[in-house]
Amino acid sequence: MRVEIWSDIACPWCYVGKARFEKALEAFPHRDQVEVVHRSFELDPGRAKGDVQPVLAMLTKKYGMSQAQAQSGEENLGAQAAAEGLDYRTRDRDHGNTFDMHRLLHFAKEHGRQDELIQILYRANFAEERSVFSEGDERLVELAAEAGLDAEAAREVLADPARYADEVRADEREAAQLGANGVPFFVLDRAYGVSGAQPAEVFAQALTQAWGDRSPLKLIDDGGAQACGPDGCAVPQQ
Repeated sequence: MRVEIWSDIACPWCYVGKARFEKALEAFPHRDQVEVVHRSFELDPGRAKGDVQPVLAMLTKKYGMSQAQAQSGEENLGAQAAAEGLDYRTRDRDHGNTFDMHRLLHFAKEHGRQDELIQILYRANFAEERSVFSEGDERLVELAAEAGLDAEAAREVLADPARYADEVRADEREAAQLGANGVPFFVLDRAYGVSGAQPAEVFAQALTQAWGDRSPLKLIDDGGAQACGPDGCAVPQQ
């Protein structure tokens, strides 16, 4: 079974939702037969690469809330993250464009390190003092290397804005086609969708239902076709 997760590194609920989903997956009896794929979704696709601002300033401008309301929201998110065993800095974080991070995640997918990289990017953005937005490409190269990727290869990806750009845009178009207008958005075997950072119990129910509802393969065979198997190939008879 395949689970696809549309998310953005700048999305705190994606950070929390991933932890809740993984808690459910860990307890799922068929977890070894579940493939998890991370898909790209930008919350702020129109933001220029160098346009970085404090999170609180972004929230007050985007949602028309006061500084106190924005800070209260961050404190609530911090408590939700802590309940899942996650570190979360409720003050002095910043916000920026995540397109290059999504390009790197597609690069990481090719090398089997996608889940490692996305978790490191989440941690760096939400829990660490250093910014993933204002320190330039070398900060992302450092994090890619921490995820087990070749640093020079990651640097080359970041230096070429066309690398994996089509893959990011394709993910985003697909999210729109599936009706995802927010993240996190979980799609199980292209049959079930789960929107938002639901409790682990909801993810557990979704995994169980998606697994149980998988349709068995319907075989069309008149019994006369030749084939090869572990014991060899059928030999045509005269």
